[in-house]
Amino acid sequence: MTEPLAALRRAARARPKPTGPRCDMCAVPIPDEHRHVVDLEQRSLMCSCVACHLLFADEHAQLRYRAVPDRYLALPGPGLDERAWDELQIPVGLAFLFRNSVQDRMVACYPGPAGATESELPLNAWDALVARHPALRTMRPDVEALLVRRDRSGANGCYLVPIDVCYELAGALRTRWHGFDGGTEAHRAIDAFFTRLRERT
Repeated sequence: MTEPLAALRRAARARPKPTGPRCDMCAVPIPDEHRHVVDLEQRSLMCSCVACHLLFADEHAQLRYRAVPDRYLALPGPGLDERAWDELQIPVGLAFLFRNSVQDRMVACYPGPAGATESELPLNAWDALVARHPALRTMRPDVEALLVRRDRSGANGCYLVPIDVCYELAGALRTRWHGFDGGTEAHRAIDAFFTRLRERT
């Protein structure tokens, strides 16, 4: 081995390995608070730097990847009444709903001990909900979701949020879930999450 090559290998071994998050597309270091891109084919979230995020920000482009926007919107009114919950066939008090463009259907996900459990949403029920809340017509497929909650007191709320926020909530509940209904720690995490969400909207 020549001396210059040996020196390069020693330098490579001595270089500290990078720590912290990196962009899943170009591998540059990114801060802990960063944006995401949805891989439509793999149905997965990818961490992204600002530059890569901007590459896929055009929602009308026919691309495999789509940037997750940063829009938070509280829908006006009391949210979902009992009839709406029944029409949407939501069996629990917390769910997020979004359009899967690849499968061309509405999807409902329920956070719980296994993460986010998915089921197909009745389209006629979704259409009725959109009629009551016209802002939902602007919800972007794959990257935005309607987050709905009916808490233990019976109060409820509806929020249009980035899809990564919903999976963040699902991940937090998965690590805290105990028993049939989640337990005290999970309910506290949900309450804290929605307090922050109300402040953001």
